[in-house]
Amino acid sequence: MPVLLDRKQTHFVLWRPGISGNGPNLIIGTYNPGPPPSLIEAKSIAMNPSPLNSTLATPELWEIDAATCGLVDGQVYHYWFELVSNDVYETTGLTLRVADPVAYSVNWNLLSDPVPGHPSAGDDQESFRAPASVVRYLGGILVPADAISKPTTFTDKPDAPMASLPPNNRMVIYELSSAWTRTGDLVNATNVGVGTFQDVLALVDEAAPGANFADINVLAVGNAHLQKMGVNALELLPIADTFLDRDKWGYSTSNYFAPDFDLGQPLGQAESTAVSDLLNLVRACHATGIRFIYDAVMAFGKCDPYRVAAFLPMHVNFNANPPDPEMGNRDGFGGDLWKYAYLTPAFDPIGGNVGPLYPARQHMLTHMQWWMDFYHLDGYRLDSVNNINNYDFVNAFRTGARDIWNQRWIADGAGGNADACFITVGEELAMPSVLLGFIDGLWNEFFRNRVRNAIIGRNALDQPSFEWTVREMIDCRLIQGGAMFAAGHQAVNYVGSHDLTNTTSDGVNNDRLYTFLDRFGVTLKDKPIRLAFACLLTANGIPMILAGDEFASPMAFSATQPNADDAKQVDPVNYGLLVSDPWRASIFQYVSTLVKFRTTSDALSVDDTDFIHVDFTPGRRVMAWQRGNASQDPVVVVANFSDWGTDVSQPNAEYCISNWPPLPAGKKWRCINQYRDVTPGWEGREPIYPWEAKVYAAI
Repeated sequence: MPVLLDRKQTHFVLWRPGISGNGPNLIIGTYNPGPPPSLIEAKSIAMNPSPLNSTLATPELWEIDAATCGLVDGQVYHYWFELVSNDVYETTGLTLRVADPVAYSVNWNLLSDPVPGHPSAGDDQESFRAPASVVRYLGGILVPADAISKPTTFTDKPDAPMASLPPNNRMVIYELSSAWTRTGDLVNATNVGVGTFQDVLALVDEAAPGANFADINVLAVGNAHLQKMGVNALELLPIADTFLDRDKWGYSTSNYFAPDFDLGQPLGQAESTAVSDLLNLVRACHATGIRFIYDAVMAFGKCDPYRVAAFLPMHVNFNANPPDPEMGNRDGFGGDLWKYAYLTPAFDPIGGNVGPLYPARQHMLTHMQWWMDFYHLDGYRLDSVNNINNYDFVNAFRTGARDIWNQRWIADGAGGNADACFITVGEELAMPSVLLGFIDGLWNEFFRNRVRNAIIGRNALDQPSFEWTVREMIDCRLIQGGAMFAAGHQAVNYVGSHDLTNTTSDGVNNDRLYTFLDRFGVTLKDKPIRLAFACLLTANGIPMILAGDEFASPMAFSATQPNADDAKQVDPVNYGLLVSDPWRASIFQYVSTLVKFRTTSDALSVDDTDFIHVDFTPGRRVMAWQRGNASQDPVVVVANFSDWGTDVSQPNAEYCISNWPPLPAGKKWRCINQYRDVTPGWEGREPIYPWEAKVYAAI
């Protein structure tokens, strides 16, 4: 455990690298929910230089022993650090209260007072009215807590065995936003609610009732949508705390060590139980064989405590003259860029020594270790990874997380290959191939481009032929002549993602699949949607499904409406459509069948991919590929990307694929996505139909 986190068990601790001057004060008391909410029995206690940084000329680590603060055993406390601001923009020199930069829980119901002299003192979000940090004093130890509940940790209640979780090569990821809605609720895409941790739990655990969306059948007790679907990895859009409302955005992290306050407070619940709810969710995922992947936003933050507590060592100064060398072409998207190349002598919060280090890196690596240890994560997705602008840090994050995973794996007695069950994936739509030397994998934006073009009969961007559009879609190792991905576990493939209205130069925008087809004038959408999922779930790489696409959910807002930019990445998921529209339920059944096949098929768990049939006779675009090697029972996909089909009006109509693989002894051919066995002797001869894929397996 990092030294800072270890020290925080018994002390209130604040690390201010590179900042000299008077020490901060601890402002602490108990919480009165009100109305209005207030801090009662408040104390102001001067903090002292920590003996841990005694070799520094000026102290950077400040602390106060919790045992000297007059705390009552078992009591939950709310607190701030009061200090002189180091913010370079608006509040320099003002005395402010900030949240603990390493707070394990925050309470946005209790904010620090407005700041006298601050130009926007009445604005809760932008005036540095900080949420109170929350902690429980128990047996002489400061432990994570919610304002009104005691979380059940993995120490209190053991986690499921790590060996029960799927390896990367059998993983299907479900990408889920916290913006949800109901059928008929949307008016200009503004009436959107928050899918809380409790709502997500209902997608996983049959016994969980849901919360804000408990009235929707899919979330009712007895249902568990993700289990029925068969996905075995869940990636929630960023769950670390943000000052923004969760029905609007999740990519502006404010408090990196705390789960999001809003995701822990369903409507009608007096206080947030984010820590408890997230622990329950991760535990339920693991109990059902679902990995939990954390989406980390580390290129920039918004209203994080270090904006006030230690801006210059941590953040890029946009107003610097000459320009800050770490500015470059980076985009903070309205937030503060983290400064990962600033080397300075400082106290190391991880190792405890004093020497040259990069403060922002050490802060984020400490945050990584906290989430790994306390919440038992199974992987990371790094947002806007190229905008982090420091591949050395990305590599340190990747290797550090994997080391912690491996240590826990050994302690769990899991056996086997620990590395195969953990992954750190980067998202960067430009897909710089050099990144793969510093990270486990990348989002494969090329797949999205190719599959969307293929299902409307177009060549992908810069592709010389439709055949190569399909080849690069199905085997990621062929992209850019093999210079991109060396293996399937490096590519996360998707038909659509949360970057919904991102306009790319290929002219195929990333709106939802249903809406994309509508824009291109496709009237009968069932076939191309099924064709897209057949390609996704039989291609080489790790499949990822955007929540809602599995039942053909349309976009809830127009890309041309006035609030489209604000809603860009939070098109809400509407689970009610799965019940109200029978044809969408049929799409879900189709996708679910292929997902369950994908996670269990040996042939789809390896990279081996052979194209065994190409038919571009005028009017036809038919290709067939075989997955698996000699040691696996083969999987064959026959896909027709054209309006042409076999003339089934003729007796014994057939479509022949001459080099169909032999049937292993004791097996039979089955068409997985049509739920039927193949008549003996008809393998490689069955008729094909327009815009259709058949997935065959020897079973």
